[in-house]
Amino acid sequence: MKNQVRIKICGITNLEDALLATELGADAVGFIFYEKSPRFINPRTAALIIRELPPFVATVGVFVNEPPEKLVDTAKEAGVGCVQLHGDETPEYCQSLGLRTIKALRVKDASVLNKLRSYTVSGILLDTYREGVPGGTGETFDWEIASEAAGAGRIILSGGLTPENVREAIEKVHPYAIDVSSGVEKKPGRKDHDKLRKFFEQVRTR
Repeated sequence: MKNQVRIKICGITNLEDALLATELGADAVGFIFYEKSPRFINPRTAALIIRELPPFVATVGVFVNEPPEKLVDTAKEAGVGCVQLHGDETPEYCQSLGLRTIKALRVKDASVLNKLRSYTVSGILLDTYREGVPGGTGETFDWEIASEAAGAGRIILSGGLTPENVREAIEKVHPYAIDVSSGVEKKPGRKDHDKLRKFFEQVRTR
């Protein structure tokens, strides 16, 4: 029997959304420490939210092209257990951190399959490519590429997932995990609680 797909709810900015996500069964919640993001949260606020979370929920800090020393300090201050990198970070950069790391790769075409093999990380997140945008596009990409990638390790599927398409995405790709932010929001940084509930219903329906 295959393991149940894991769910990460990203772009958390407040305790109410974080607690609902975990009550519904989120395996992980994500906090964005990239200042240009509309879902940016400072590490002190993230730390206050993380302290209130139940045990056994993973916490992930999202970064883009951050100097390694600053990244490690921010992750420590917030208390996240894992970092997710959405910039141009090299395999060597990822290794140097000494932290559990997810590397996000933006999918433009099948060439991403060669790129992902060069990273020795905890997982690879596949997101939609859009010129000049490091993530959070709210757009899907060719899931056939993600399906092929899923045979190469722990693939986290992101990019344009919603309550309406997540079931199809899981059935096509069979990812290790799925990652959603804008697809369950009212506005950037604020989750729509009805959409969140529907999203979990769709993922957990067999």
